[in-house]
Amino acid sequence: MLGQMQDRPLLVSSLVEQAEKFHAEQEIITRTVEGPIHRYTYRDMGLRSRKLAQALQALGVKLGDRIGTLGWNTYRHLEVWYGVTGIGAITHTVNPRLYEDQISYIINHAENKFIFTDTSFIKILERLEPQLQTVEAFIIMTDKANMPDTSLKNVMCYEDLIDAQDGDLVWSTFEENTAAAMCYTSGTTGNPKGVLYSNRSCVLHAMASAAPDVLNIGSETVVMAVVPMFHANGWGIPYVAPMHGAKLVLPGPHMDGASIYELLNQEKVTFTAAVPTVWLMLLAHIEENNLELPFLDRVVIGGSAAPRTMIETFEKKYGVIVGHAWGMTEMNPLGSLGTMKASMQDLPYETLLDYKCKQGRGVYGVEFKITDDDANRLPWDGESSGHLMVRGPWVVQSYFRGEGGKILDDEGFFDTGDIAHIDQEGFVQLTDRAKDVIKTGGEWISSIDLENAAVGHPDLAECAVIGVYHPKWDERPLLLAIAAKGKSPTKDDVLAYLSDRVVKWWVPDDVIFVDELPHTATGKLLKMKIREEYKDYKLPTY
Repeated sequence: MLGQMQDRPLLVSSLVEQAEKFHAEQEIITRTVEGPIHRYTYRDMGLRSRKLAQALQALGVKLGDRIGTLGWNTYRHLEVWYGVTGIGAITHTVNPRLYEDQISYIINHAENKFIFTDTSFIKILERLEPQLQTVEAFIIMTDKANMPDTSLKNVMCYEDLIDAQDGDLVWSTFEENTAAAMCYTSGTTGNPKGVLYSNRSCVLHAMASAAPDVLNIGSETVVMAVVPMFHANGWGIPYVAPMHGAKLVLPGPHMDGASIYELLNQEKVTFTAAVPTVWLMLLAHIEENNLELPFLDRVVIGGSAAPRTMIETFEKKYGVIVGHAWGMTEMNPLGSLGTMKASMQDLPYETLLDYKCKQGRGVYGVEFKITDDDANRLPWDGESSGHLMVRGPWVVQSYFRGEGGKILDDEGFFDTGDIAHIDQEGFVQLTDRAKDVIKTGGEWISSIDLENAAVGHPDLAECAVIGVYHPKWDERPLLLAIAAKGKSPTKDDVLAYLSDRVVKWWVPDDVIFVDELPHTATGKLLKMKIREEYKDYKLPTY
C-alpha cells in the first residue's frame, strides 16, 4: 500500500521561490569583479533570475542544454545558477584554474551552448575559442560601461541581456531527477570526468546540509560563501542560503586575507566555509595586524586536511568553532562533518581536538563502509584502514557519457579513492589516497599526469612525484628524477621544461635527482616507500 501524500517534484527553482516569498528583504552582498560592493535582496535576485531565464529561452536554450560558467562568487553568477536550472537547462561550472587544455576539453565534452564569464577570464577564452566546437556565444557578466575589448566572437553583455526582459515567467515544472548542475572532477588520471547533479539531489543535499549537526544555517545566519562556486557545486551553500533566507555574502575574486577579513567584520558574518589555504591567509592577516573576529561563530574547513594548529587557533584564540568537513565532487559534495556529539561535552579539549582533526561523522543521507582489497567490510574500530566507500541520494551513479564504465560495487557503493578508518563514534579519518592525488590549496594535482609530463624531458629516464607537506598550501609536489644515461639535467632545466607543459600551480616546488626509484613486483612505482622516505623533507618554498 502506498502513502496518500502529494507527489511534488523537488526542484532547485523552489529554493529561490522560498527566499522570495518569506525572506524577500534579506540581503545578498557581493564584492564585485569591478571592485565596488553591490547590495540587493532575494526579491531582486528572484526577479533578475527570471529575466535571465526569459533571455535564455529567447536564445533557444531548451531542457537539457548545458550552459557553462567561468565565474567568481558574485550575485550575477548566482542568478545564472537559478536562471539556467529553472528552465530545465544545466549549469556547468568550469574551474578556470585548470590547465587550458583541460578547460577546452571540458567545455567540448559537455557541449556547452553558451558560456557566461567574468571579465577575469576573457583572455583564457580568447586563446581557447578556436578549439570550442559547440559554443554559440559568450555572455560577459558585467554592464555596458565595463564591457572589455575582446577578440571573442558573438559576445553579449549580461545586463543588456536581462534588461530586455520583464521577468514575467513561471518556473518550468519537470521530473525532479532532471539534471540541474554539472561539475568535472580534477586530479584524476586522464581527462576530467563529468558529474551530473539532479534537481532532487541538490535539494536533498541542501536540506541535509542546513541541519543543526551539519552547517546549522537558518534565517539568522550571516553566511559568507568563500569556497568558489566552481568547486564541487560551491559545497551547496548557494542552495542552502536561499532555502533558509540567510544573509549571503559573496567575496568575488578578492580572496586575500585583508579582503576576507573586511567583509567578515563589515557584514557581521557568523558562518563561513573554505579550504585551509584561505584560512591561513586570513589568520596571518589577523595576527600581523593584532585584530579580532568579534562576529564569526563557526567556520567549516574542507577540501584538504585542516592542520591541528589552525583548528586550535580559531577555537582557543578567537572563539570560533571549527567543523572539519569531507566530501568530493561526486557527492554534491558533502559526506561528513565534524560536529561534536552530546556525549562528548565533558571531554578534555585535547581529546576533542583529536576528534576535530578527523573528517567528521557521516551526514544523514550518506552511507559509509570501509573495505579491504577483496571488498570485505572492515569494522569501525578506529584502526582498520581500507577503501572508503559511499552511497546515497546525492552520490554519483555514473559519470557523464558513461566515462569510466561501471563505478559502483554490487551494493551500489562508490569508491571514493581514499583510504580511511572509522572509529566507534562514527568519525572518519583519512589515512591515504589510493591514487596518489596531491591536494594543494583545495585543488588537486595528479601525480601520474605530472610524472608523465616530466618524463618527456629528453634528459630524464624516470620520474616520481609525491606530495610533501607545505605550511600554506597543505601539500606541494616534489619531483624525484633519474637522469638519462650520459645526461646531466639541472633543476632549473626541468622546471623550465614543465612550466611550458603544465599549469603554473602544478610545477613542482623542488626537484631531487636520484640514482634509482623503488618499484613493486609488477613494476609500478612504490609510492608509499617514497613518501615515507621524504615525509620530513622541507621544501625550499617554505
